[in-house]
Amino acid sequence: MRQFTISKVVTFCAAATLVAAMGTASAAPSGTPSAASAPAKWTHAPVLVDCFWKSQVRPEDFILACGDGNSRLTKLDWSHWNRRSAVARGLNAVNDCLPYCAAGRFHSYAVKVRLDRPEAWERHPDLKHYTRITLTYPHDRPERVPRTVTYSLWN
Repeated sequence: MRQFTISKVVTFCAAATLVAAMGTASAAPSGTPSAASAPAKWTHAPVLVDCFWKSQVRPEDFILACGDGNSRLTKLDWSHWNRRSAVARGLNAVNDCLPYCAAGRFHSYAVKVRLDRPEAWERHPDLKHYTRITLTYPHDRPERVPRTVTYSLWN
């Protein structure tokens, strides 16, 4: 019985020594920085983050009013999408909320959409996302809304 216990202790010590040696070797600093410590290099164009925290590229539709869905962009046709900005034309469907939002009607307005100010996305630091949206209404526009309006986008 004693022989069996000593043999277990010797085996355990040998294994512990091997694991410690391997851990020290793998933790040793190397001459080049690892991918984790190197600054992030974004190789893709930024994304647009939707109300459900999903990344989108060139979406056809986009909800602006996440809480109630009473303002959304539809039929978006993107003319460009690059590392600095993205531009589309489409419609802004806005609920008039008359007499109240549940009974209101949606009205669509032609709109030019510009996304810009890409920054690292907090939820996925390896991705950049656009942080600002500008809407320009070339013709009619929702009541009490200026011809051009700019909003910060969520992170």
